[in-house]
Amino acid sequence: MRIRVLILALTLGVLAPAVPVAEAGQPVILRDGVIVSGSMIRLGDLFTGAGESADIHVAYAPAPGKRAVLDARWLYRVARTHGLAWRPSSNRDKVVVERESVVIGREEIETQIHGALIERGLDPDTQVELSNRLFRIHIPADISSELTVEDVAYNARSRHFTAILAVGGGMASTQQYRVTGKAHRVSQVPVLARRVSRGEVIREADLEWVAMRTDHLPRNSILDAGKLLGMAAKRPLRAQRPLATTDVRAPVLVPKRSLVTIVCRQPRMTLTSRGQAMEDGSEGDVIRVANTQSHTVIEAVVVGPHMVAVVPLGQLTAR
Repeated sequence: MRIRVLILALTLGVLAPAVPVAEAGQPVILRDGVIVSGSMIRLGDLFTGAGESADIHVAYAPAPGKRAVLDARWLYRVARTHGLAWRPSSNRDKVVVERESVVIGREEIETQIHGALIERGLDPDTQVELSNRLFRIHIPADISSELTVEDVAYNARSRHFTAILAVGGGMASTQQYRVTGKAHRVSQVPVLARRVSRGEVIREADLEWVAMRTDHLPRNSILDAGKLLGMAAKRPLRAQRPLATTDVRAPVLVPKRSLVTIVCRQPRMTLTSRGQAMEDGSEGDVIRVANTQSHTVIEAVVVGPHMVAVVPLGQLTAR
Protein backbone atom coordinates (compact mmCIF):
# COMPACT_ATOMS: atom_id res chain seq x y z
CA MET A 1 0.00 0.00 0.00
CA ARG A 2 2.83 2.41 0.88
CA ILE A 3 4.49 1.80 -2.47
CA ARG A 4 1.23 2.59 -4.29
CA VAL A 5 0.78 5.83 -2.33
CA LEU A 6 4.33 6.86 -3.14
CA ILE A 7 3.80 6.14 -6.84
CA LEU A 8 0.59 8.19 -6.82
CA ALA A 9 2.29 11.09 -5.07
CA LEU A 10 5.13 11.10 -7.58
CA THR A 11 2.64 10.97 -10.45
CA LEU A 12 0.86 14.04 -9.08
CA GLY A 13 4.12 15.85 -8.55
CA VAL A 14 3.41 16.16 -4.82
CA LEU A 15 4.70 14.01 -2.01
CA ALA A 16 1.64 13.57 0.23
CA PRO A 17 2.04 13.62 3.99
CA ALA A 18 0.95 10.80 6.25
CA VAL A 19 -2.63 9.80 5.39
CA PRO A 20 -5.16 10.63 8.10
CA VAL A 21 -8.50 8.85 8.06
CA ALA A 22 -11.74 10.71 7.34
CA GLU A 23 -14.05 11.33 10.26
CA ALA A 24 -16.07 8.24 11.08
CA GLY A 25 -19.72 8.27 10.12
CA GLN A 26 -19.50 11.38 7.94
CA PRO A 27 -20.71 10.75 4.37
CA VAL A 28 -18.24 11.45 1.58
CA ILE A 29 -19.84 13.10 -1.44
CA LEU A 30 -18.23 14.05 -4.74
CA ARG A 31 -18.53 17.69 -5.71
CA ASP A 32 -19.87 18.60 -9.16
CA GLY A 33 -17.71 21.57 -10.01
CA VAL A 34 -14.83 23.24 -8.25
CA ILE A 35 -13.18 26.66 -8.51
CA VAL A 36 -9.79 26.90 -6.83
CA SER A 37 -7.75 30.05 -6.29
CA GLY A 38 -4.35 28.56 -5.53
CA SER A 39 -1.92 26.45 -7.50
CA MET A 40 -2.92 23.16 -5.84
CA ILE A 41 -6.09 21.06 -5.66
CA ARG A 42 -6.94 19.83 -2.19
CA LEU A 43 -8.84 16.70 -1.27
CA GLY A 44 -11.56 18.84 0.29
CA ASP A 45 -12.00 20.65 -3.02
CA LEU A 46 -13.12 17.35 -4.58
CA PHE A 47 -15.06 15.68 -1.74
CA THR A 48 -17.29 16.81 1.10
CA GLY A 49 -16.77 14.89 4.33
CA ALA A 50 -13.01 14.57 3.88
CA GLY A 51 -12.48 15.51 7.52
CA GLU A 52 -8.87 16.06 8.59
CA SER A 53 -7.72 15.00 5.11
CA ALA A 54 -9.44 17.96 3.46
CA ASP A 55 -6.28 20.09 3.24
CA ILE A 56 -4.10 17.44 1.61
CA HIS A 57 -2.79 18.48 -1.81
CA VAL A 58 -3.62 15.86 -4.40
CA ALA A 59 -2.85 17.56 -7.75
CA TYR A 60 -1.67 20.74 -9.39
CA ALA A 61 -4.43 23.17 -10.33
CA PRO A 62 -4.86 24.05 -14.02
CA ALA A 63 -3.44 27.31 -15.36
CA PRO A 64 -5.39 30.46 -14.44
CA GLY A 65 -8.61 30.62 -16.44
CA LYS A 66 -8.26 27.00 -17.59
CA ARG A 67 -10.14 23.81 -16.65
CA ALA A 68 -9.13 20.28 -15.76
CA VAL A 69 -11.47 17.28 -15.87
CA LEU A 70 -10.79 14.56 -13.26
CA ASP A 71 -12.42 11.26 -14.22
CA ALA A 72 -14.01 8.56 -12.07
CA ARG A 73 -11.00 6.21 -12.12
CA TRP A 74 -8.58 8.91 -10.98
CA LEU A 75 -10.98 10.12 -8.28
CA TYR A 76 -11.47 6.59 -6.92
CA ARG A 77 -7.73 6.04 -6.62
CA VAL A 78 -7.33 9.33 -4.73
CA ALA A 79 -10.24 8.56 -2.38
CA ARG A 80 -8.94 5.07 -1.63
CA THR A 81 -5.37 6.32 -1.10
CA HIS A 82 -6.56 8.82 1.49
CA GLY A 83 -9.01 6.53 3.25
CA LEU A 84 -12.24 8.06 2.00
CA ALA A 85 -15.29 5.80 1.77
CA TRP A 86 -16.28 6.77 -1.73
CA ARG A 87 -16.81 4.72 -4.87
CA PRO A 88 -17.98 6.05 -8.27
CA SER A 89 -21.58 5.25 -9.16
CA SER A 90 -20.54 4.97 -12.84
CA ASN A 91 -17.56 5.67 -15.05
CA ARG A 92 -19.25 8.94 -15.98
CA ASP A 93 -18.56 10.48 -12.58
CA LYS A 94 -16.17 13.38 -12.84
CA VAL A 95 -15.17 16.72 -11.35
CA VAL A 96 -14.45 19.81 -13.43
CA VAL A 97 -11.85 21.96 -11.68
CA GLU A 98 -11.46 25.58 -12.81
CA ARG A 99 -8.68 27.89 -11.70
CA GLU A 100 -9.89 31.29 -10.54
CA SER A 101 -8.21 34.13 -12.39
CA VAL A 102 -8.19 37.83 -13.07
CA VAL A 103 -8.64 38.58 -16.77
CA ILE A 104 -6.84 41.47 -18.43
CA GLY A 105 -8.67 42.12 -21.69
CA ARG A 106 -7.34 43.09 -25.09
CA GLU A 107 -8.61 46.68 -24.84
CA GLU A 108 -6.67 47.34 -21.63
CA ILE A 109 -3.54 45.80 -23.13
CA GLU A 110 -3.83 47.92 -26.29
CA THR A 111 -4.39 51.06 -24.20
CA GLN A 112 -1.22 50.44 -22.20
CA ILE A 113 0.84 49.80 -25.33
CA HIS A 114 -0.61 52.89 -27.02
CA GLY A 115 0.46 55.02 -24.06
CA ALA A 116 3.97 53.58 -24.14
CA LEU A 117 4.27 54.26 -27.88
CA ILE A 118 3.08 57.87 -27.47
CA GLU A 119 5.83 58.40 -24.88
CA ARG A 120 8.26 57.29 -27.58
CA GLY A 121 6.96 59.83 -30.09
CA LEU A 122 4.03 58.07 -31.77
CA ASP A 123 1.28 60.37 -33.10
CA PRO A 124 -1.61 60.31 -30.56
CA ASP A 125 -4.10 60.12 -33.49
CA THR A 126 -3.43 56.41 -33.86
CA GLN A 127 -5.07 53.18 -32.81
CA VAL A 128 -3.13 50.16 -31.57
CA GLU A 129 -4.27 46.69 -32.60
CA LEU A 130 -2.80 43.39 -31.41
CA SER A 131 -2.00 40.77 -34.05
CA ASN A 132 -3.96 38.22 -32.01
CA ARG A 133 -7.34 39.85 -31.44
CA LEU A 134 -8.37 37.00 -29.08
CA PHE A 135 -5.39 37.56 -26.80
CA ARG A 136 -6.22 37.79 -23.07
CA ILE A 137 -4.06 37.49 -19.99
CA HIS A 138 -5.29 35.21 -17.19
CA ILE A 139 -3.37 35.64 -13.96
CA PRO A 140 -3.84 33.94 -10.59
CA ALA A 141 -6.32 35.72 -8.36
CA ASP A 142 -3.80 35.83 -5.50
CA ILE A 143 -1.21 38.06 -7.23
CA SER A 144 -1.28 41.69 -8.32
CA SER A 145 -3.03 42.34 -11.62
CA GLU A 146 -1.00 45.48 -12.40
CA LEU A 147 -0.02 45.54 -16.07
CA THR A 148 3.09 47.37 -17.25
CA VAL A 149 4.88 47.66 -20.58
CA GLU A 150 8.51 46.79 -19.86
CA ASP A 151 9.76 47.37 -23.39
CA VAL A 152 8.37 48.22 -26.81
CA ALA A 153 9.99 48.38 -30.24
CA TYR A 154 8.31 50.25 -33.10
CA ASN A 155 9.00 50.35 -36.83
CA ALA A 156 7.76 53.71 -38.15
CA ARG A 157 7.86 52.49 -41.74
CA SER A 158 5.74 49.36 -41.36
CA ARG A 159 3.96 50.69 -38.24
CA HIS A 160 4.47 47.32 -36.53
CA PHE A 161 5.45 46.99 -32.88
CA THR A 162 6.68 44.34 -30.47
CA ALA A 163 6.01 44.79 -26.76
CA ILE A 164 7.05 42.97 -23.59
CA LEU A 165 4.32 43.05 -20.95
CA ALA A 166 4.74 42.31 -17.26
CA VAL A 167 1.98 41.41 -14.81
CA GLY A 168 2.23 40.94 -11.06
CA GLY A 169 4.29 42.30 -8.21
CA GLY A 170 7.72 41.18 -7.09
CA MET A 171 10.30 39.23 -9.02
CA ALA A 172 8.95 35.84 -7.94
CA SER A 173 5.37 36.45 -9.08
CA THR A 174 5.98 38.59 -12.18
CA GLN A 175 4.83 37.03 -15.45
CA GLN A 176 5.99 38.31 -18.85
CA TYR A 177 4.27 38.17 -22.22
CA ARG A 178 5.52 39.08 -25.69
CA VAL A 179 2.92 40.54 -28.05
CA THR A 180 3.00 42.05 -31.54
CA GLY A 181 0.68 44.33 -33.45
CA LYS A 182 0.29 47.42 -35.59
CA ALA A 183 -0.50 51.10 -35.06
CA HIS A 184 -3.12 52.53 -37.41
CA ARG A 185 -3.87 56.18 -38.18
CA VAL A 186 -7.31 57.33 -37.10
CA SER A 187 -9.52 60.23 -38.16
CA GLN A 188 -12.29 62.04 -36.31
CA VAL A 189 -15.39 61.37 -38.39
CA PRO A 190 -18.86 62.95 -38.13
CA VAL A 191 -21.51 60.21 -37.97
CA LEU A 192 -25.24 60.12 -37.36
CA ALA A 193 -26.30 59.69 -33.75
CA ARG A 194 -29.60 58.14 -34.91
CA ARG A 195 -31.18 56.57 -37.97
CA VAL A 196 -32.23 59.16 -40.56
CA SER A 197 -35.04 58.54 -43.04
CA ARG A 198 -34.91 59.22 -46.75
CA GLY A 199 -35.38 62.92 -47.47
CA GLU A 200 -34.86 63.96 -43.84
CA VAL A 201 -32.66 67.00 -43.34
CA ILE A 202 -29.57 66.50 -41.16
CA ARG A 203 -29.26 68.93 -38.22
CA GLU A 204 -26.40 69.61 -35.84
CA ALA A 205 -28.10 67.60 -33.08
CA ASP A 206 -28.11 64.55 -35.37
CA LEU A 207 -24.29 64.38 -35.53
CA GLU A 208 -21.56 63.17 -33.22
CA TRP A 209 -17.85 62.52 -33.66
CA VAL A 210 -16.11 59.15 -33.49
CA ALA A 211 -12.54 58.01 -34.10
CA MET A 212 -12.20 55.58 -37.02
CA ARG A 213 -9.26 53.97 -38.71
CA THR A 214 -8.32 56.05 -41.72
CA ASP A 215 -7.60 53.00 -43.88
CA HIS A 216 -11.14 51.70 -43.23
CA LEU A 217 -12.85 54.85 -44.51
CA PRO A 218 -14.24 54.96 -48.07
CA ARG A 219 -12.44 57.44 -50.34
CA ASN A 220 -15.50 59.68 -50.62
CA SER A 221 -16.18 59.81 -46.86
CA ILE A 222 -17.28 63.19 -45.52
CA LEU A 223 -14.94 64.40 -42.76
CA ASP A 224 -16.28 67.96 -42.59
CA ALA A 225 -19.52 68.24 -40.61
CA GLY A 226 -20.30 71.47 -42.47
CA LYS A 227 -20.84 69.43 -45.62
CA LEU A 228 -23.57 67.42 -43.88
CA LEU A 229 -25.53 70.11 -42.06
CA GLY A 230 -28.66 71.10 -43.96
CA MET A 231 -28.31 68.21 -46.41
CA ALA A 232 -30.99 65.60 -46.95
CA ALA A 233 -30.58 61.83 -46.94
CA LYS A 234 -30.84 60.21 -50.37
CA ARG A 235 -31.80 56.93 -48.71
CA PRO A 236 -32.37 55.66 -45.14
CA LEU A 237 -29.04 56.10 -43.30
CA ARG A 238 -27.88 54.08 -40.30
CA ALA A 239 -26.25 55.58 -37.22
CA GLN A 240 -22.55 55.31 -36.35
CA ARG A 241 -21.48 54.80 -39.97
CA PRO A 242 -19.22 57.12 -42.00
CA LEU A 243 -21.22 59.07 -44.57
CA ALA A 244 -20.23 59.43 -48.21
CA THR A 245 -20.94 62.22 -50.64
CA THR A 246 -23.30 59.86 -52.45
CA ASP A 247 -25.44 59.46 -49.29
CA VAL A 248 -26.70 63.04 -49.12
CA ARG A 249 -27.98 65.79 -51.35
CA ALA A 250 -29.41 69.26 -51.03
CA PRO A 251 -33.01 69.13 -49.72
CA VAL A 252 -35.62 68.55 -52.41
CA LEU A 253 -37.64 71.75 -52.86
CA VAL A 254 -39.60 70.48 -55.83
CA PRO A 255 -40.74 66.85 -55.55
CA LYS A 256 -41.43 64.89 -58.72
CA ARG A 257 -45.04 65.26 -60.02
CA SER A 258 -45.70 68.20 -57.71
CA LEU A 259 -47.30 71.40 -58.99
CA VAL A 260 -44.93 74.35 -59.31
CA THR A 261 -45.03 78.01 -60.17
CA ILE A 262 -43.06 78.82 -63.31
CA VAL A 263 -41.51 82.28 -63.23
CA CYS A 264 -40.29 84.00 -66.38
CA ARG A 265 -38.56 87.31 -65.74
CA GLN A 266 -38.18 89.71 -68.61
CA PRO A 267 -37.10 93.36 -68.58
CA ARG A 268 -39.89 95.34 -66.85
CA MET A 269 -42.11 92.27 -66.74
CA THR A 270 -42.47 89.02 -64.82
CA LEU A 271 -44.74 86.27 -66.08
CA THR A 272 -45.93 83.27 -64.10
CA SER A 273 -47.69 80.07 -65.04
CA ARG A 274 -48.45 76.67 -63.57
CA GLY A 275 -46.55 73.48 -64.27
CA GLN A 276 -45.83 70.00 -63.03
CA ALA A 277 -42.32 68.82 -62.12
CA MET A 278 -41.18 65.75 -64.01
CA GLU A 279 -38.31 65.04 -61.59
CA ASP A 280 -37.08 65.93 -58.12
CA GLY A 281 -35.14 69.16 -57.80
CA SER A 282 -33.03 70.89 -55.16
CA GLU A 283 -32.15 74.58 -55.16
CA GLY A 284 -30.13 75.40 -58.26
CA ASP A 285 -30.98 72.15 -60.08
CA VAL A 286 -32.20 72.33 -63.67
CA ILE A 287 -35.25 70.10 -64.03
CA ARG A 288 -37.89 69.37 -66.66
CA VAL A 289 -41.29 70.94 -66.08
CA ALA A 290 -44.50 70.42 -68.07
CA ASN A 291 -46.71 73.51 -68.55
CA THR A 292 -50.18 72.47 -67.38
CA GLN A 293 -51.91 74.64 -70.00
CA SER A 294 -49.80 74.16 -73.13
CA HIS A 295 -48.36 70.77 -72.08
CA THR A 296 -45.01 72.03 -73.33
CA VAL A 297 -41.99 70.55 -71.54
CA ILE A 298 -39.38 73.12 -70.61
CA GLU A 299 -36.21 73.18 -68.50
CA ALA A 300 -36.22 75.45 -65.48
CA VAL A 301 -34.06 76.17 -62.44
CA VAL A 302 -35.36 75.41 -58.95
CA VAL A 303 -35.35 78.72 -57.05
CA GLY A 304 -37.51 77.86 -54.02
CA PRO A 305 -40.14 75.50 -52.62
CA HIS A 306 -42.46 74.58 -55.51
CA MET A 307 -41.02 77.39 -57.62
CA VAL A 308 -38.88 77.28 -60.76
CA ALA A 309 -37.53 79.96 -63.08
CA VAL A 310 -37.20 79.73 -66.82
CA VAL A 311 -33.55 79.93 -67.87
CA PRO A 312 -32.72 81.90 -71.02
CA LEU A 313 -31.29 79.64 -73.74
CA GLY A 314 -27.80 81.16 -73.58
CA GLN A 315 -27.52 80.71 -69.82
CA LEU A 316 -28.83 77.14 -69.98
CA THR A 317 -26.20 76.20 -72.56
CA ALA A 318 -23.50 77.73 -70.41
CA ARG A 319 -24.46 75.42 -67.55
